[in-house]
Amino acid sequence: MCNSLSRVDPEVREILQEELFRQQKNLTLIPSENYTSKAVLEAESSVLINKYAEGYPQKRYYQGCQFGDEIEELAIQRAKKLFKCEHVNVQVHSGTQANMAVYQALLKPGDVILSLNLSAGGHLSHGKEGTFPYKYHRIVNYGVDKDSERFNYDEIRRIARRYRPRLIIVGASAYPRAIDFLPWRKIADEVGAYLLADVAHIIGLIVAGLHPDPVPYADVVTATTQKTLRGPRGGIIICQKKYASVIDKAVFPGIQGGPFMHTIAAKAVCFKEASQPEFKEYQRRIISNAKTLARVLKEEGFRLVSDGTDNHLMIVDLSKNGITGREAATILEEAGIIVNKNNIPFDKTPPSVTSGIRLGTPAVTTRGMGSYEMELIGEWISRILHHPQDKNLREKIKEEVEELCEKFPIYKDLE
Repeated sequence: MCNSLSRVDPEVREILQEELFRQQKNLTLIPSENYTSKAVLEAESSVLINKYAEGYPQKRYYQGCQFGDEIEELAIQRAKKLFKCEHVNVQVHSGTQANMAVYQALLKPGDVILSLNLSAGGHLSHGKEGTFPYKYHRIVNYGVDKDSERFNYDEIRRIARRYRPRLIIVGASAYPRAIDFLPWRKIADEVGAYLLADVAHIIGLIVAGLHPDPVPYADVVTATTQKTLRGPRGGIIICQKKYASVIDKAVFPGIQGGPFMHTIAAKAVCFKEASQPEFKEYQRRIISNAKTLARVLKEEGFRLVSDGTDNHLMIVDLSKNGITGREAATILEEAGIIVNKNNIPFDKTPPSVTSGIRLGTPAVTTRGMGSYEMELIGEWISRILHHPQDKNLREKIKEEVEELCEKFPIYKDLE
């Protein structure tokens, strides 16, 4: 009996095929998106999707977990070597759930969390109104300096001294500068706080030695595996050995039941890929491409938050360009250029509108694009945003975008 997807459910097969075509024909510049290797895809779609394995290796609640244990132990072994750390939990389903587990492990209801304001580049899971931590903890925010749009450690220390947080979170989803983790450790020690480094975006750069490493300084580090690490959609928690038991218990049975064993297999593959020498060169190209794209946009007259980038992303301030972030993202998509609307520091517009857009280079770098293509992309973005009413221009650029994308296929033989 043939039970392939095309036979069983051609409607779903068609939608998936259209999504593949969309990815192939468009330029993805959303910094939190990337393309996995075919090896990661293969592991993610493996027979491990059929297996429940509640618990941890050698301590499962179901029978038949021999090979699930082997996969998870392999993933943990590779992760500990890759991140140079004492303990890793590879079961957590996402970066947000990784953060939730940390809160459950280390905090009590009502404890104060000090985290980055969303408009300054923070993340929802750090305590935005309406989220899980906001409901159970007292959230205090720090921001960035109004002039430099970078962290002001004197101001952060002042806020920490005033509110005496139990947990300080350093990390962002839209902060284009390198983070020095030592000052954060000093501030946390001064007020008796735990230090959580959420490095979901920059974990690949850290692994390659191209960004400061939080592991020697933070009590706990959380990250995702799908961004610069180029693995499956999922999360990880890295911590000191003394926190291993409470972290693991917070994940299971605290916030999750059965782990996704097929995703853990895919994580193991991505950890191996990230340990290879060529991974460091790949990360170098991500940063180089980001710097090139940032330079072109500045030359085209756009203001970038903090005046540039040290990592894989940049924030373009459109507040003086007569166009909102939402409008910019919409018209760029019409031309085959995929970005996301994003608040800028001290933004006066709501998150549903925004005054900026966020761009990143992991996905286009994965496709093999370099400085020439970044120059081209920067010029396309400039022409579109400087002529937002010109639909014909967008149609013309879309054709050029598709021609470029054909030269850099994502998966050469995947259908």
